[in-house]
Amino acid sequence: MEPQIYSTYILLGIMIVMSLIGFNNRDFMEKYLFSPYEVKHNREYYRFITHAFLHGDFGHLLFNGITLFYFGKYFEYYLYNFYSPLTGEIVFWAFVVAAMFLSSLISFFRYKDNPNYRSLGLSGVTSAILFAMIMLNPGMEIMFIFIPIPIKAWVFGPVYLAFEIYSDRNRKTNIAHDAHISGAVFGIIFILITNIEQVIFAFQNLL
Repeated sequence: MEPQIYSTYILLGIMIVMSLIGFNNRDFMEKYLFSPYEVKHNREYYRFITHAFLHGDFGHLLFNGITLFYFGKYFEYYLYNFYSPLTGEIVFWAFVVAAMFLSSLISFFRYKDNPNYRSLGLSGVTSAILFAMIMLNPGMEIMFIFIPIPIKAWVFGPVYLAFEIYSDRNRKTNIAHDAHISGAVFGIIFILITNIEQVIFAFQNLL
């Protein structure tokens, strides 16, 4: 019998509701998106958290929503079983909040004096969850809508990170690649600290 988990769906629900409100209310979006300038100069620290629930358009929302739906619940199962039902849920939310904050730090220090910089989205969190799962199960297959071919996680992970690092250094879009990188690194470090034995066992099985 599968454990009863709810946090992934609660997180998904909050994200959908806040994003839909933001689509129709520009003032709401401006108040809660991530603005390093406002954080530094007006001490609006809540933006480190609230920006993650907002998205720029339906495509952005759909991508993060699908990633969270498929990988978030499995990560929650892992925490549920590794700790205990209650502790697992607490750790899940602590992980999510930490990922929201830490994935925004590079952008904060880069743009804290730029009043025009804005960012939003759950990508830092979904990257953290995705890479936590890659460390736990490097042999699993990952497939996205725009890549209709299953890719082994141990192949996808390095390729994804290389692409994000390249894109961040050769910035041509408004995508916050630094948040994707920071989130991924956090997810990796979290699993290495909490359960390196499982990581070693999982990668040994690949050989």
